[in-house]
Amino acid sequence: MAETGNTRFFERSIVINTIALLTIIPLAPLINRFIPPVIIGYWNVDLLISILTAFALVRLILWLFRPLIVPAFILVAGFVVYNQFTDGYNLKNMIIDYKNMVAKSWDVRDNKEKDLYLIKPDLFDTGVEKAVKGLKSKINPKDSAVRNFAVKHSIEYFDDYHSKYGPTVRFLSLFKYINSNFKYVGDPNRDEYFASPRETIENGLGGDCDDHTILMISTLKAIGAKCRMVLTENHVYPELYCGDKKTFNTTQEAITHLFATENFTGLYYREEDGNYWINLDYTAHHPGGPYVDNKAYAVVEF
Repeated sequence: MAETGNTRFFERSIVINTIALLTIIPLAPLINRFIPPVIIGYWNVDLLISILTAFALVRLILWLFRPLIVPAFILVAGFVVYNQFTDGYNLKNMIIDYKNMVAKSWDVRDNKEKDLYLIKPDLFDTGVEKAVKGLKSKINPKDSAVRNFAVKHSIEYFDDYHSKYGPTVRFLSLFKYINSNFKYVGDPNRDEYFASPRETIENGLGGDCDDHTILMISTLKAIGAKCRMVLTENHVYPELYCGDKKTFNTTQEAITHLFATENFTGLYYREEDGNYWINLDYTAHHPGGPYVDNKAYAVVEF
């Protein structure tokens, strides 16, 4: 009888410990959404901290009253299952979170991709100066249609991570919507047409590189971002200001985390006097994608 009792106790202990482990697995990334990024070297370890926190919470439950682990597991699992059928945090998000912990956070590109050949405004040739004036005249973040478009699509993606990454997720959400839906449409032959952001919105996000740049800068500025446009010989694209090194590290962590499924190949950026800018070209699937042309004839901040 004593042996049977010990066997049953051992079996119950295995069941309880298994349930505890299954509670930790989904609980850790849920906790991670509310922990600021923690970056050590090239690694982000906030999810590891979340796992340890989840483990401590589960151990506390087991210490207080072991049977409580069952309703705790049901609560956490039920939350994940519910979100699987809504737009909330689901299994796909959980897998990305764990992948983000075990993979290197980001590929720092300390090479010529950072270099920018700048020409002072008084050295602009007539064509470049004319293009700069035309592009600048179309930037309009105060248009109500632009502001409404920006707000609507800034909350379309990554809202679960706002408490973790702050306003950056609004900029990344807006980028994702525009670059996922933008369609290239050329200008009339031998003529350059700069569409206002309202026009591009009303046209269903169709246009060329300058229309995309005008739209991206106008909408990002409408929700508080700082941007600039970069003109090359045959191209123009927007860049997003990411602040100093510390803020930039957080932005890198957010991009590699939230765009992990977008064929991420490293972050392309420019650093000038401790200030960081990342590429937002329409050719990129994620913020900080490769530059089409690294030489610039003009750079205009907004």
